[in-house]
Amino acid sequence: MTETIEFRLNGKKVSVQLDASKTLLWVLRTHFNLTGTKYGCGEGYCGACTVLIDGSAVRSCITSLGEVAGKNVVTIEGLADGDKLHPVQQAFVDNDALQCGYCTPGMIMNAVGLLNDNPNPTHEDIIWGMENNLCRCGAHNRIIEAVETAAADMRNKK
Repeated sequence: MTETIEFRLNGKKVSVQLDASKTLLWVLRTHFNLTGTKYGCGEGYCGACTVLIDGSAVRSCITSLGEVAGKNVVTIEGLADGDKLHPVQQAFVDNDALQCGYCTPGMIMNAVGLLNDNPNPTHEDIIWGMENNLCRCGAHNRIIEAVETAAADMRNKK
């Protein structure tokens, strides 16, 4: 059943007329052509599809469009401020925390959600906070270092 769903997407108010049961991942990729959010497992386990909803990291492959009505959704495409990368994005670059890059958008969005919830995480907090985002290339140590770098950078800028 088609409904009108309104929400904020990467800072802009949007309105779509779609079946509210469609997954947010499908809507982002096919309706808005925001392909930085990746399809991985389709079951909410791998984290490739992670976006922010009202500042929290959420798996878009198991989130329905109807669940984001009235909320603020941020994808990897909306994270930077113009040409200035978000501190987490910059830390991933600086720490070479990517290899093939497929998991990277989900990793970055999960890390931003983690730092939104805990701006001063311990090394162990980061390990546990990033545990459920999978990387088959084996860049986990550099990813953890990138999140530590971003946390410090974000604290220093406040």
